[in-house]
Amino acid sequence: MATDFTRPSSDTVDALRASVDGSRDILLEELGSLVAIPGIAWDSFDAADLERSAEAVAGLLRGLPFDSVEILREPRGDAAGHPAVVARKAAAPGYPTILLYAHHDVQPPGKRELWNTEPFEAVEKDGRLWGRGAADDKAGVMVHVGALRAFFERIGERPGLGVTVFIEGEEEAGSPGFEDFLAAHRDKLAADVIVIADSANWEVGVPALTTSLRGVVGGIVEVSVLDHSVHSGMFGGPVLDAPTLLSRLIATLHDDDGAVAIAGLLSEDDTDVDYDEDRFREDAGVLDSVQLAGRGSISSRLWTQPALSVTGIDVTDVATASNTIAATARAKLSLRIAPGQDEREAGEALRKHVEDNAPFGAHVSFALEETGPAFRADTGAVSSQIALWAFEQAWGRPAVTAGMGGSIPFTATLTRAYPEAQILITGIEDPDTRAHSANESLHIGDFLHAVTAEALVLAALAQQGERSAE
Repeated sequence: MATDFTRPSSDTVDALRASVDGSRDILLEELGSLVAIPGIAWDSFDAADLERSAEAVAGLLRGLPFDSVEILREPRGDAAGHPAVVARKAAAPGYPTILLYAHHDVQPPGKRELWNTEPFEAVEKDGRLWGRGAADDKAGVMVHVGALRAFFERIGERPGLGVTVFIEGEEEAGSPGFEDFLAAHRDKLAADVIVIADSANWEVGVPALTTSLRGVVGGIVEVSVLDHSVHSGMFGGPVLDAPTLLSRLIATLHDDDGAVAIAGLLSEDDTDVDYDEDRFREDAGVLDSVQLAGRGSISSRLWTQPALSVTGIDVTDVATASNTIAATARAKLSLRIAPGQDEREAGEALRKHVEDNAPFGAHVSFALEETGPAFRADTGAVSSQIALWAFEQAWGRPAVTAGMGGSIPFTATLTRAYPEAQILITGIEDPDTRAHSANESLHIGDFLHAVTAEALVLAALAQQGERSAE
């Protein structure tokens, strides 16, 4: 593909924008129908709902001029595998192929009393659409559907740009079968440009191209002090309980400023934009008296420095606690690593730290459970330049290039599988979306802008193909 691009005409831009604006109501209606299906890829939820979700997505894609639309599963052991939807339209000679990714599964709703609306009922209010999956990531599905409709309506169904749509069905469960699925269907998913519609914009009205992701390392640390629990009155004093010693071990993971204190981890204070502290406090809901942790710019602390959280602790429940010195205690650690950091080396650094800092000689073990690589985009690539142009056309203002503190581990998997492919991570969410939380919502105006922007990306790539085919 060329290293620069010819921008589509203003007539094409206007036509695509008008097509998307005219489809607002049907897009929101279809998105609402997807929200109504509680497709959750966890063993504790009804698998039939996930099947219904995949069928609904496949139905939407069958209304477009694809050569094929399939629901595919890759078995894992005795399990059948979760349903993914793959639609394909072959590229004409000289034209690139674009892969559009999203996922149709969602997070569990959590406690109903925390929601202001029914979790699986889409409600339009105050310029937003509320409901589980309204943003993460059924909006991503509908961005692809809406953009493709506008593109085919304007550009036509003649041979040209190759398009593959891959809608995963287990992302919220950690994509356990992603690598097996990719290995089994590698040729079907091969592309020159890959769009991952599962990130966030800078704020409402300000688009962002996600240019870096932190990797992730997760594991369980266990502290043992006795071969069995004993009476705290009879033995307390010479022996400290396991929760106390676990707490002391956890305290070594950060220095006095709250920065991660694990030796050997990459840390950079280098970002294109900064995150205003007052805005960060408001977005995150930080209490007034709480001091922010770490050093350097807020954005670097979120995107290019490591972060470590204790996401769970196993100790005696308060409601059932007795006067007993607990023999063991466990904690789940989640370490986010900076772009450029090898996730295996980071896992070993975390293991070494907890083992070297065993308090009072307690027995400490660490079991690595999860690793996911970081990602850094090539912003000079033609696809990135096309995306930034498309965002500016759709939103009417320049886009921000921003990192993301979270991880999308399969992004690096795709990079390894298709080293020549250019990857774009685009946003549907905003700081008020509350993905994974109660009262998840989607900003409708930004959703329509995202559809327009992706339609423009498709048009620009098709035009590049025309140049190459001449």
